[in-house]
Amino acid sequence: MEPFSPEELLLLRGVGRDRRWNRGELLIREGDRPDFVVLIISGLVKATIDSANGYTSLLAMRGPGELVGELSCIDGRPRSATVTAMRRVQGVIVAAEPFQRLLERNAALSFSVLRSVVARLRDSDTLRAEHGAHTSRARLARLLVKLAMQYGSNTAARPGAITVQVNQHELAAAAGASRESVVRCLRAMQHAGLVSTGRGHTVVLDLAGLRTWAEA
Repeated sequence: MEPFSPEELLLLRGVGRDRRWNRGELLIREGDRPDFVVLIISGLVKATIDSANGYTSLLAMRGPGELVGELSCIDGRPRSATVTAMRRVQGVIVAAEPFQRLLERNAALSFSVLRSVVARLRDSDTLRAEHGAHTSRARLARLLVKLAMQYGSNTAARPGAITVQVNQHELAAAAGASRESVVRCLRAMQHAGLVSTGRGHTVVLDLAGLRTWAEA
């Protein structure tokens, strides 16, 4: 289910301005003032937090039709994460005050924002529960299935294959596993014909088979 209706997207675009970011560019920096939100039109971004020991945790990925930065613009607190373009991104920047006025005046839009926040909280709760209940291999399989379904792109050279533009470090952070464990799991998945890997991406070759591994 899309987070916002076509009419709600038009409302957001009507008070914003278009912007593009290249791969690796920051849309939002952790700790900054919350003075705008971004509606993603195309591309993919990641939200991360850097810990004191230098470890970067991947919190989430967001794609077309989704908002980033809305929580800080609602409660006025500093940005809680850094948002980076994972590939070329087209978006709409909406300043905080017009965004807040839209929410005040449009109950349907406010409810859609609330519903998207609730969905993310549920995803976060599910992820925490899975970390203790499943092996690293199952968690990685579940993650790849989710990324392929939500943010993957079809691969012309292989009908039915889905490319996930996430590197191994990002997969490890999202799956709650070490990079070494992710490398081992991906190698086993390759041998089973479920995936193929390349620099900065993974290609899901057998989505049904990967779902079976996710339940193991």
